[in-house]
Amino acid sequence: VQLQASGGGLVMSGGSLRLSCAASGRTEDTYAMGWWRRRPGKEREFVGAITYSGGPWLYEDSVTGRFTVSRDNAKHTVYLQMNNLKVEDSAVYYCACGSRWSGSYSGGYDYWGQGTQVTVSS
Repeated sequence: VQLQASGGGLVMSGGSLRLSCAASGRTEDTYAMGWWRRRPGKEREFVGAITYSGGPWLYEDSVTGRFTVSRDNAKHTVYLQMNNLKVEDSAVYYCACGSRWSGSYSGGYDYWGQGTQVTVSS
């Protein structure tokens, strides 16, 4: 599976962005799709994930209520809608997929995208 993330960029605090991640190849391995991020000087951290059927959703606490993960199975694409962005959301965002639901356990995801940079300015 190849994952291509896009949609990152520079946005003002309080603004919104929508990230996309399109899968190609063995799309049967995209049962679970998720997003992680790596903020400057920090370890990679889980953001949110979703299964093929659209649930369960799972979000990291700091983004709950602001970020939404969704997917379009026909397009083999997962999205991350980010609203009310904060400076501390600045990071490289990565998408990943796997053939089974692994929630926030990164080791359960078999394929990773290259990352897209999100920068939130104050």
